[in-house]
Amino acid sequence: MDNIYEVLKERDLIKQITFEDEFKEMVKNEKFSVYLGIDPTADSIHIGHFIPLMMMSYFQKCGHRPIILIGGGTAMIGDPSGKTDMRKMLTKEEVMSNVEKIKNQVSRFVSFEGENPAIIVNNADWILNQNYLEFISKIGVHFNVNRMLAAECFKQRMENGLTFFEMNYMLMQSNDFLHLFENMGCKVEIGGDDQWSNMLAGVDLIRKLHQSGSFCVTCPLLLNSEGKKMGKTVSGALWLSKEKTSVYNFYQYWRNIADTEVYDVLRMLTFLPMEEVKRLASLEGSAINEAKKVAAFEITKLIHGEEEALIAKKTAEEIFEKSSSSDNMPEVKVSKENASILDVLIACSITTSKGQGRTLIEQGGITIDDEKITDTSYILDTSKEFVVLKKGKKVFIKIIFE
Repeated sequence: MDNIYEVLKERDLIKQITFEDEFKEMVKNEKFSVYLGIDPTADSIHIGHFIPLMMMSYFQKCGHRPIILIGGGTAMIGDPSGKTDMRKMLTKEEVMSNVEKIKNQVSRFVSFEGENPAIIVNNADWILNQNYLEFISKIGVHFNVNRMLAAECFKQRMENGLTFFEMNYMLMQSNDFLHLFENMGCKVEIGGDDQWSNMLAGVDLIRKLHQSGSFCVTCPLLLNSEGKKMGKTVSGALWLSKEKTSVYNFYQYWRNIADTEVYDVLRMLTFLPMEEVKRLASLEGSAINEAKKVAAFEITKLIHGEEEALIAKKTAEEIFEKSSSSDNMPEVKVSKENASILDVLIACSITTSKGQGRTLIEQGGITIDDEKITDTSYILDTSKEFVVLKKGKKVFIKIIFE
């Protein structure tokens, strides 16, 4: 089997790593368990979880056992990393409902069968009934508050007031790693680079108590050409659930990436060999569109399956290359009583307010059945079964009246 360190290095998937030389020696000589934590704060995984799950898939392909830790306990607090405000509190019932839905999505990346099957654990099993005095005396004594406050994950929250409730998150995540280390022989934690402070705290805790044997590896965040996190759409985050982000819109997101983003998307979010990634990313001019089509298809196939990916691909070709409507075009049902153009734009999640809609119309960005709309009071023709709304050159939606 391949050496996981070399595999990750080839695809430039290692952003930061602890005790790198020691880690390189360990992967040459043994197979071990590696864990990734996912807090079920929503009923679906979003694009921010994609790269860590790809990394986990590579670990499994190289013979290591994946442990997917679903944070049924830590989600009751919420990670303050990168947040300016305290997260919305979830009920226990909401968290557990999210846990079950996320389990199904994870199976697209790792296998629960074979020689080193992945396992799923829920930290609610050891957190929710934890005696706080026992916890704080065993774990809290090893954490220096001054060092914690200097951690990157707390900086933004410090400006608006960091609660002691949230500070416990780092301790609990570190305790998760310790629990898996002591009970399941887990030696490595992986995650996005925005989790570095929390992950490093876990490594430090284990090494204080056991002197050696723990590591963490972070992967890069997926950034666009402006240096901002990728994965935002007009309607919010890019979700891996087709109920929250349609397969077509998911496909189109990757089809419309910038030329400069093609290489990173192909190397981090597909299993294509690096030789092919480099070939596709080197295409120039209009030819680079072929690379984007490959990226969109491969990523959609991974998340939604080949059949759904083929339908999304065919739909895009019918709309954009043949200039026709498609039976698989995204549809939005609108009542005949709410057929004003501004209401329809909001219903389609093209805009979030009527003010944004007016601006978009005044700039000439909206057409209905190939007619450019200039009147912000325009009412759609509800005598038709449907009309096709177009925003710019890339967004097509079939409006069905009911």
